[in-house]
Amino acid sequence: GKPFVETFIVSEIRQSVQVVLDRALQAQETTNYHLKFRTKSKQIEHLLVNASARQDANFRNIGVIIVSQDLTDSKRDREMKVMASELRNFVDTANAAIYGVDIHGNVNEWNDKTVELTGFTKEEAFGKNLVPTFILRRFQKSVRETFDKALNGIETSNFELEFLTKSRSLIHVLVSATSRRDADNNVVGVVGVAQDITEAKKT
Repeated sequence: GKPFVETFIVSEIRQSVQVVLDRALQAQETTNYHLKFRTKSKQIEHLLVNASARQDANFRNIGVIIVSQDLTDSKRDREMKVMASELRNFVDTANAAIYGVDIHGNVNEWNDKTVELTGFTKEEAFGKNLVPTFILRRFQKSVRETFDKALNGIETSNFELEFLTKSRSLIHVLVSATSRRDADNNVVGVVGVAQDITEAKKT
């Protein structure tokens, strides 16, 4: 017995929803109307609504039938995709070398600054095992230990190592490594951020 619009519809669209209901009572159907609906727990749900007249046995309009489809998850999915796209753009264009490996040590992240720093393209790096492919032999053990710690949730900051670029130049980098987690908070790899300190080492 509660008034539908005042009880369940958010204030900013009550007037337009009332218009939809009035039209339906005059046998003017509305389709694919985007409706924000307040649940009992005060959550806002997004619905796609069709509204049409409800008629009695004599074909008199006695009410409105509303058929709705929940769009809330779809809207959240779109928002998550936008956030993911923004994060991807941030990583790719960051002014720091950002790279990542899976739990097996294979490269699955290699941003533009890492390409610039190392000379290896994303295509050349992706899928390769980072340590034996790109790390000098004398640093391989310590880098593996750093990755193992990150896989166990222990972050390492300001770890210094030398890196041989594609052009066979030796550069000095300062590295931080942390675990990479999925949506369920499971560790799925390691993310590293490297800063080129080659010039600083010369002074």
